[in-house]
Amino acid sequence: MKKRILTGDRPTGPLHLGHYVGSLKQRVELQDKYDTYILIADVQALSDNFDNPEKVRRNVKEVMLDYLAVGLDPNKVTFYVHSGVPATAELFVYFSNLISVEKLSHNPTLKQEIKEKKETKKEFKKSTPLGFFMYPVHQAADIMTVNAHLVPVGDDQVPVVEITRDIVKKFNKTYKTDFFNVPKARVTEISRLPGLDGNAKMSKSLGNAIYLSDSPEELRKKVFSMYTDPNRIRATDPGKVEGNLVFIYHDAFNPNKEEVEDLKERYRKGKVGDVEVKEKLYKALNEFLEPIREKRAYYASREKEVLEILSQGTEKVRNISNELVSKVKEVIGLHYF
Repeated sequence: MKKRILTGDRPTGPLHLGHYVGSLKQRVELQDKYDTYILIADVQALSDNFDNPEKVRRNVKEVMLDYLAVGLDPNKVTFYVHSGVPATAELFVYFSNLISVEKLSHNPTLKQEIKEKKETKKEFKKSTPLGFFMYPVHQAADIMTVNAHLVPVGDDQVPVVEITRDIVKKFNKTYKTDFFNVPKARVTEISRLPGLDGNAKMSKSLGNAIYLSDSPEELRKKVFSMYTDPNRIRATDPGKVEGNLVFIYHDAFNPNKEEVEDLKERYRKGKVGDVEVKEKLYKALNEFLEPIREKRAYYASREKEVLEILSQGTEKVRNISNELVSKVKEVIGLHYF
């Protein structure tokens, strides 16, 4: 029997290139080797969108379209929606007893995300909602709802997997069992893609993302807004390639490595302007996104089929999770009848 993978996203907007390099590419590569489960975490998304549930509902479909568009195969992958699997919430309650507030507050991923939210959402400037603070425990429950062996993530999400491992180890030790697998993180080759503004992370909330669904016109506008070497005034000035946002994207998405090396060499010598470098990046990104756009449009015109894929996957996971939580209660000793 294949080992299980659990991964997913919160539906707070369409997916972007950061998601692709951070996890989507790896999910596509692994779907033939593992029993893959992909969660659309709508309940978790409410932790910072509780006042805008329509946004979450709308983006469930958008995220599904992105999944199918990048090549995740519904015949190989099980897609499901958080709110359709209530047993996860029960598992979360049991797991919340196995981790301290102190340990959660030191989670670097959570601290960074709270910082970003405080910069962009007014309710976070007053205080952090409890649901958001607790979401690493929700993620642990998500991972173990299908008793996953492996969790593909970017390096910024490794601390969340470590929390899951700690909780699972404590559960197994406390109740003298080996019921739960101790999942491992699998970190992507390019684990983080900088945003268009030079921020270390591409993010929906920061408004610095290129989306998989962007039109050629939107893409062009975004590429030509990107920062290059701030110390380079004229095209004839030698430029810095290392840390240069445009070249980071070239390395990640331009398959013509000879072209990229030629651009780098000429850029360092002051023999190529930013316009040509960006024009060739736009061409590479547009060629990368075009088949994704086409496949996305195909599935967008078949909404009923897409929702049926999600419904069937949710029912499958609901059955798996109900059986798992029943066994968890047995292990704990909560079966009375």
